[in-house]
Amino acid sequence: MIEINGTAYAFSDPIVMAFLAGAALIILILWLLVAAVRAAGRSARLAEPLAYQMGQLGHRVESLSQGQSRLSGGLETVSQTQNAAQTQMLQIMERRLAEVQKGMTESLYGSSVKTTRSLVELQERLATIDRAQENIEKLSGDVLGLQDILSNKQTRGAFGEIQLNDIVTKALPSDAYSFQATLSNGKRADCLIHLPNPPGPIVVDSKFPLEAYEAIRAADSKATLTEANRMMRTAVRAHIRAISEKYIIEGETAEGALMFLPSEAVYAELHSNFPEVVREGFAAKVWIVSPTTCMATLNTMRAVLKDARMREQAGAIRKELALLYSDVDRLGTRVENLDRHFGQAAKDIAEIKVSADKAGRRAKRLDNFDFEEIAAPENVVPIK
Repeated sequence: MIEINGTAYAFSDPIVMAFLAGAALIILILWLLVAAVRAAGRSARLAEPLAYQMGQLGHRVESLSQGQSRLSGGLETVSQTQNAAQTQMLQIMERRLAEVQKGMTESLYGSSVKTTRSLVELQERLATIDRAQENIEKLSGDVLGLQDILSNKQTRGAFGEIQLNDIVTKALPSDAYSFQATLSNGKRADCLIHLPNPPGPIVVDSKFPLEAYEAIRAADSKATLTEANRMMRTAVRAHIRAISEKYIIEGETAEGALMFLPSEAVYAELHSNFPEVVREGFAAKVWIVSPTTCMATLNTMRAVLKDARMREQAGAIRKELALLYSDVDRLGTRVENLDRHFGQAAKDIAEIKVSADKAGRRAKRLDNFDFEEIAAPENVVPIK
């Protein structure tokens, strides 16, 4: 039995049975709810790591997406950089190719110019060689002609006179000599040099003992050499004697004369192997000269002539020296004046530099001012 609100009910009563069944159903439902809640809690606890992993996976997917985006941007940047590098490389290669082409063109042009210049120089040298060959052929002809000239005594004498003429005209002034001058005894001298007294005019006569010299050169035995030496002594002594007798005139010419040998070889042979003949010439006051020693002797005579003329012009020289002294004195005065002008100019320039430095420092100070922070004076009207 069960009592509900003062009313007793039997367990077999349908109402009680229905109530009990409902209560049992409610209890079952509650138990099921509790079990479901517990199962949900366990499921939630079990799902938390999975949810965490899913979150992490989501973050990783997002990171991968961002990385993919950055990778895509990087790939695009690399592509752009590669394209720019390729473009720059192509430009550099084109520029280098143009420079190489230009260098090759200039090199080829330079080589062409050098080749052309070398060909021109080669042609000029060939022309020079041709001219030299012509000169050699002409010289060979001249040598043969000279041999023909020297084989004749008259033409040989003319050859010596021409050589003497050339040396004298180069060494002395034109009024210091006379060619083919006739002396008071009627003898004609090859050259008369007008030296002042002392020593007075001196004669230079050309002689050329070529036959005796050639005989000495051609001697092939002691006997022929002895005979050739005898010929040389005889010829030179005859020339010395003739010059001494014909061209040394007391009171008219100098006390000596010159015998000109137009060959250095003959002169060397004479002084080397015939010193006694040379001494005989000194004793007769006939001095033997070659082209070289004749030029030296004439230069000495030129100095003597110059000294004599300076003595003659001593008064004029003193006058010119006085004028020169006055010119030098005047020059010194003008140099002093110029030095004063330069000193004043240097002082003015120094003062100008000082003023310029001051102006530069003031301009620098003005340039360092910050005009926006400086208030304009009240009485200054701003510039519009």
